[in-house]
Amino acid sequence: MLVSKTFRPNATAEVIIIGGGVIGLTIARALAQRGLREVMLIERGRLGAEASWAAGGILAPQVEVDRHDEFFQLACASRDLYPAFAESLKEETGVDVELDTTGTLCLGFTEKDEAELRRRYEWQQGKSLEVEWLTGDEARRLEPCVSAEVRCALRFPKDFQIENRRLISALVRTNEELGIQLITGSSVNAIRIKHEKVCGVETSNGFVDASVVVVAAGAWASFIKSPDAKLPAITIEPVRGQMLCFEARPQIARHVIYSSRGYLVPRRDRRVLAGSTAEHVGFDKRVTDEGIAVIKSMALEIAPGMAALPMIDSWAGFRPRAQDGLPVLGSSEEIGGLFYATGHYRNGILLAPITGKVIADAIVDGVSRAGFNAFSPDRFRE
Repeated sequence: MLVSKTFRPNATAEVIIIGGGVIGLTIARALAQRGLREVMLIERGRLGAEASWAAGGILAPQVEVDRHDEFFQLACASRDLYPAFAESLKEETGVDVELDTTGTLCLGFTEKDEAELRRRYEWQQGKSLEVEWLTGDEARRLEPCVSAEVRCALRFPKDFQIENRRLISALVRTNEELGIQLITGSSVNAIRIKHEKVCGVETSNGFVDASVVVVAAGAWASFIKSPDAKLPAITIEPVRGQMLCFEARPQIARHVIYSSRGYLVPRRDRRVLAGSTAEHVGFDKRVTDEGIAVIKSMALEIAPGMAALPMIDSWAGFRPRAQDGLPVLGSSEEIGGLFYATGHYRNGILLAPITGKVIADAIVDGVSRAGFNAFSPDRFRE
């Protein structure tokens, strides 16, 4: 992996991207493909080693979102970009990101679950979305591992999954091929602003001159400040998610399987991921006994056969959540050249393709996507 760790004194760039997770890497790729050649991405640690690495890789807006609003439309639009996105990455890098289009099941165990699934089924059918109602027996015929306690289920044929760690590898490789300067182990201490326009960033390795800066720093975005101007009052909270990994030989399921308490993600390499917690504990990345117990209980509720599978790994990551739970996407109206792409919370992997396109369109063409006011960084101004 040909990743730079320093840059020359008095460095310059057309665009600086702060943050090297899936969002920052996808934006850098999109900008280079639009013709920008002096793009610098600065990552405080290792590329893709935080939320992007810890994720489950689920691309499931029809399961995750419970109403037809601007966020749901954004999420579905990004999911629908994934087949072409995955194929183009394979052509560029040779890396198969393992987009799995089997679909997703959402299970109902109680009368309350059944009523909620019925409500979701009806509104999604009303919007001409692909969704199937299954009885408990039909769900078990589709996935024999599913518990006998399941009363009903929804199947979402277009809610997919991807191997997020292979996605990171592909994005790093294509950025290298495109000539993006990838800086790791360097923190951005401040954005410098002059005459209400971005003029560069102060880093732990010195100043870099640039007229455009994109804040894509995930859970660390709130630490990016400026001594020269008041930035949008964005507060990004780290929400810890713990995950467990089991070995299944043979694999126990084909679909991603949800309940109201969590999910199972079967991988091609015979692993099964189980998650996840949502804990407001600051930047504490420990995997806890309590978290393990909660996730194991959820996994056994979905598929009792999980009890026979050995747990082979566990980890935790920080989902970046803005104060209203929505992503922060687009330009600052008061500071020229300042863009945000953060606060993706549980959906960073899902929203990567649309985020790259939206931010590249805004930077290269000055085009702001219609209906994006809900995600504007200026919504937090006092």
